[in-house]
Amino acid sequence: MTKDGKYIAVVTGAIGGLGTDMCKQLADEGFFVVANYRTQNKADSWQKEMQEQGYTFAMAKADVSNYDEVGAMVEQIEKEHGLIDVLVNNAGITRDGAFRKMSYENWDAVLKSNLYSVFNCCHHVINHMIQQNYGRIINISSVNAQRAQFGQANYAAAKAGMHGFSKTLAIEVASKGITVNTISPGYIGTDMVMAVPQEHRDKIVQNIPVGRLGGTWEVAHLVSFLASKEASFITGANVAINGGQHVF
Repeated sequence: MTKDGKYIAVVTGAIGGLGTDMCKQLADEGFFVVANYRTQNKADSWQKEMQEQGYTFAMAKADVSNYDEVGAMVEQIEKEHGLIDVLVNNAGITRDGAFRKMSYENWDAVLKSNLYSVFNCCHHVINHMIQQNYGRIINISSVNAQRAQFGQANYAAAKAGMHGFSKTLAIEVASKGITVNTISPGYIGTDMVMAVPQEHRDKIVQNIPVGRLGGTWEVAHLVSFLASKEASFITGANVAINGGQHVF
């Protein structure tokens, strides 16, 4: 918490489409937001854009797949701002390909960026959350952790592992005022999805019962709710936000 009483929320992978709306929504809800990034020039442009929109975020550089870099980042945040109250593990990558052709490098990169990063970040914040008897950890998984998706053996393994991790950590710290939950978005209208050719996007939408892509702001609202004090009885949950895709 900051000296002026604001809860400190760290969002990893903050400068992407989902991360941006998470940061903005959390700020709108009164959190002091620290935006994690990996690439300096992209972060500089993003920070300028956010300032033009009226948002001032603290910035924290680290490759979250690297345990030591995360440790240094957390130490810097605590020194400059205070202990972390909310951690949103949003960073992740894809390296899709049929499993029989998948290289070890692409398997390893996705597991480290999407799953090891969750361990790295949680491991560096959990003891201080226990000491202050409060914390919110929110891990961003995917609908493809629950349903098959061709070419995503690495991604599905990482995202499914994320929820297994979340459930176990949740019961370990439940008595300490800390909640740990997973959010599993379906197809959301991020820049990456919107870059898919229209005909392919149309096929994707045909398989979404509500008949549209999800909005980044919709995921952000769910994050801000789980980050709130009022969500204290929700822990170990996997919250689907996929327009009904999970029923297939």
